[in-house]
Amino acid sequence: MTPLIKTFLFSLITLSFTHTQAAQFDIKNNCRDTVWAAAVPGGGKQLNSGETWTINVAAGTKAARIWARTGCSFDGSGHGHCQTGDCGGLLNCQAYGTPPNTLAEYALNQYMNLDFFDISLVDGFNVPMDFSPTSNGCTRGIQCTADVNGQCPSQLKTQGAYLYMMEQI
Repeated sequence: MTPLIKTFLFSLITLSFTHTQAAQFDIKNNCRDTVWAAAVPGGGKQLNSGETWTINVAAGTKAARIWARTGCSFDGSGHGHCQTGDCGGLLNCQAYGTPPNTLAEYALNQYMNLDFFDISLVDGFNVPMDFSPTSNGCTRGIQCTADVNGQCPSQLKTQGAYLYMMEQI
C-alpha cells in the first residue's frame, strides 16, 4: 500500500433515510487528495479534498453500492480509466467497479421494511471508509480503516478475502 492510500478516508453519511421515501446519501472526500466517487445507482463524480456529493436513492433499492476510485483520468466526455475501482472507463458509473475497491453496500425498505448497510472488502481494499447514518435515531456507524486483507498472515491469505459488517438502520 502506498503512503497516499493510507491518507484516504471516504465518508458516507445518510441524511433522510425513511422506509417510504427516498434516501439521501452525502458522500464526502475526507482525503487530502482527489478521489472519484462512484455509486450504482447514482453515477460518479470527481471529489477534491473536502468536497461532498449528494445522491438521492429510491425506497426499495436493492444491492446498491458506493465506492471510491483512485488514480483516475477522464476526458471531456467522461471517458477514461481509474487505477482502482474503474467502472468500464466511465466517470458516470453504470456498473460496479473493478477490484480492488472498498465497498459500501445498502438495501432500502427490505425484509420487514428495514434498511440495511455494510462495508465490504469482497472486492478488495483501496481506501479506508466510514458509513454513518444520521436519521431515524440511528447513530451507530461502521468503519473499515485498515487493509485487513493485506494484514493477513500469508498462510491465511486467499483471493477474494472478505470482511463483512452489517448494521440495521
